[in-house]
Amino acid sequence: MSLWEMLAVLAAGTAAGTINTIVGSGTLITFPVLLAVGLPPVTATVSNALGLVPGSVSGAVGYRKELKGQRGRVIRLSVSCLVGGLAGATLLLALPSTAFETIVPVLVTLALVLIVLQPRLSRAVQGRRERTGTPARPEGGPVLAVGLVLASVYGGYFTAAQGIIYLSLMSMLIDDTMQRLNAVKNVLAAVVNSVAALFFLFVADFDWTAVLLIAVGSTLGGQIGARVGRRLSPTVLRCLIVTVGICAIVQLLLR
Repeated sequence: MSLWEMLAVLAAGTAAGTINTIVGSGTLITFPVLLAVGLPPVTATVSNALGLVPGSVSGAVGYRKELKGQRGRVIRLSVSCLVGGLAGATLLLALPSTAFETIVPVLVTLALVLIVLQPRLSRAVQGRRERTGTPARPEGGPVLAVGLVLASVYGGYFTAAQGIIYLSLMSMLIDDTMQRLNAVKNVLAAVVNSVAALFFLFVADFDWTAVLLIAVGSTLGGQIGARVGRRLSPTVLRCLIVTVGICAIVQLLLR
């Protein structure tokens, strides 16, 4: 890479780390830049996954205040994500690079619809619980576990917009604030990125320069994202998620 290409990858990593911590979809920033500097698609995907691991951890650390009291929930949900992430990483090397291109925009669109309808759906679910006397499940129950496994299969494969899918699933099935769920989302993303990265280290080709540049940038971006994200109201955060998600859908359809 030339100096300007290295600076571009570093800047993309910082932007991706910031937006991943607040919402998700940072891969839609880094992946095109890696392709633009000459990396093959699979090498770019693997390098991106490795580089974003420190950013995911940085974002989770930045949200440590919102994670208090959620240890049990995080551990249970992380198991589902770990299984799905490993399966997705395996599929990346086994399937053609276009395998998920058709289904991804549909998944992200569905996730955005759930995010928009979340307040109304949550009230409906809470009303039903009150009528039937059914207690809320703090970990979301088996439906959420299965949903996270499937979302993490996709996350281990490509990662773009996985945070939006996680947030939509959790906000539907867990009665908690968006900020606390966003904190959990950052941990789950870190789990999936980490397990995929460990798998890739032994079986896939990657570019160490790209990995290091994205790692440095995403670590810085994770801290920026945590500072900005926790100041957003639930309504503003929801609007930001929808805006980023729409941009992600457009880019995925045009790519």
